[in-house]
Amino acid sequence: MPSSPIYRGRFAPSPTGPLHFGSLVAAVGSYLDAKHHHGTWLVRMEDIDTPRCVPGAADDILRTLAAFGLHGDAPVIYQSRRAAAYEQALHTLQANGAAYPCGCTRKEISDSALLGIEGAVYPGTCRHGIPAGREGRAWRVRTDRTLPCRGSVKFNDALQGRITQHLESEIGDFVVKRADGLFAYQLAVVVDDAHQGITHVVRGADLLASTPRQIYLQGLLDLPMPHYMHLPVAVNEAGEKLSKQTLASPVAATQPVKTLLRVLEFMKQEPPLELAGGDVQAMLDWAVKNWHPERLNGMRTIPA
Repeated sequence: MPSSPIYRGRFAPSPTGPLHFGSLVAAVGSYLDAKHHHGTWLVRMEDIDTPRCVPGAADDILRTLAAFGLHGDAPVIYQSRRAAAYEQALHTLQANGAAYPCGCTRKEISDSALLGIEGAVYPGTCRHGIPAGREGRAWRVRTDRTLPCRGSVKFNDALQGRITQHLESEIGDFVVKRADGLFAYQLAVVVDDAHQGITHVVRGADLLASTPRQIYLQGLLDLPMPHYMHLPVAVNEAGEKLSKQTLASPVAATQPVKTLLRVLEFMKQEPPLELAGGDVQAMLDWAVKNWHPERLNGMRTIPA
């Protein structure tokens, strides 16, 4: 088993509902990679988008993780309690001219923008100042800066290979503080990964398109860049990602051994059938020792 002097991984669910199979895959994958490298594994609740959070969901997720033997190595951090840290990061972006106020509405953007990889690309309307008679509603980050990575953001993903994204043309100047006063996920996750000393991010490939924005912010804020590994996303028969929106069933925590065996099979880990007669800890111990993520190279979706 390889050894690493410093490895800090994390699982960061959003408490918008109970844990489903796709989220459990990300949790188990991040746990196995951390423990295989003798590292630390943390849990962080990404409850920054408070209107979408379901009361009690965070505690339910923690109970479900515990049923599968997935215990964090430090107290859970909640993004909803870290607004001061995000505000400080925004001040840094404002001070170096990387962030600016935007007075555009969603409809105005959609009516005038080209389509990018995640919807409308912001056309830069307020980049050089808010039009007369308008007020700033949100804060955006300029993607035309010469520092730190003008043009295309490139990085090597442990499973998906070389990833290249041109932020200005494919994403546009993106929001870091919303019009409703809430901080955007892209800023919060970067600040929190640095705060927790995260060295490796293992998560679903549905977040792969977000990673270049996070790398860009890491550069602007002079924060370290973790290693990234994006696992395949579990999809239903229609090819849709398992989620609350696609009515994905909650994980059956009452049958943890059976479900964990299914998770390992999904990730091509080839667990021996005799593990089905054991307990969760025995299965996790085997999976940590025999972790082979390279079996998922280049795969972005897998039917659940």
